[in-house]
Amino acid sequence: MLAALLPDRGVIRIVGEDARRFLNGIVTNDIDKLTPGEARYAALLTPQGKIIVDFFVAEAGAEDGGGFFVDAPKALTPTLVQKLGFYKLRAKVTIEDLSDRLGVMAVWPGQNPAGHTETEYGLCFADPRLPALGVRVIVPPQVTVEATADLGATVSDPAAYEAHRIALGVPRGGADFVYAGTFPHEADMDQLNGVDFHKGCYIGQEVVSRVEHRANARSRVVPVTYDGGAPMQGLEVIAGDKQIGMMGSAADGHGLALLRLDRVAEALAGGTPITSGGVTLQVAKPGWAGFAFPGDAKAAE
Repeated sequence: MLAALLPDRGVIRIVGEDARRFLNGIVTNDIDKLTPGEARYAALLTPQGKIIVDFFVAEAGAEDGGGFFVDAPKALTPTLVQKLGFYKLRAKVTIEDLSDRLGVMAVWPGQNPAGHTETEYGLCFADPRLPALGVRVIVPPQVTVEATADLGATVSDPAAYEAHRIALGVPRGGADFVYAGTFPHEADMDQLNGVDFHKGCYIGQEVVSRVEHRANARSRVVPVTYDGGAPMQGLEVIAGDKQIGMMGSAADGHGLALLRLDRVAEALAGGTPITSGGVTLQVAKPGWAGFAFPGDAKAAE
């Protein structure tokens, strides 16, 4: 296994007798079913159903002080703390940004089959999006070397983890979709265990449910491949003379792009090349996806 500290991730802790009910009432996933040692991928949305920030919620056991730890983009932890405080009202919860004391380490399949997935140095949880993404560890940065050894892993770097994520076709907020401008379906959260469609109400729930039931997400982040140098992140993706989306992150011949699927279908049907920054892209449906894709006879159920 390989392990890398992710410098762009921060940590928030939420504790108190109302913590579970508070979180469950505002985020996209079902926190009520969460148990210690597990995590949920979720997001806080605007009332219009767009992603303010996506994150992981992990529950700590009593031996770790209990409560919930939120693994979120470090640049957005102040925003998330502010938003959570706004919705707190009279709930008996304490919300604390611990990003100056705790970091997040990714541990993923690699060279060492003898590695295990627990360490006394931090709070471990399986990445709830895809098993192939491995394990995440909330840990003090100064003991990441010890935690890596304890896990039987080999020290790697964030770029290697990014290449692994991109090759799997899994989007990352801020790189592959824009915060406050993207719906959960567009970011594939519905496919990556980020939305519970059976739980009760949460902020933005009506919009998300409407898209789900009408099956009308026109745009999605999807994998692309290319030869040679990668297109720059943020460049337009073009088919003929039409813009069909925006290029996201890329590494080692694999990338992600937020694309209008109907326009992808038109381009494929007409044999029109799809390009970004002059680089030809090949568009593919991720193996984990169940949504309708250009060329599919029928969406997987």
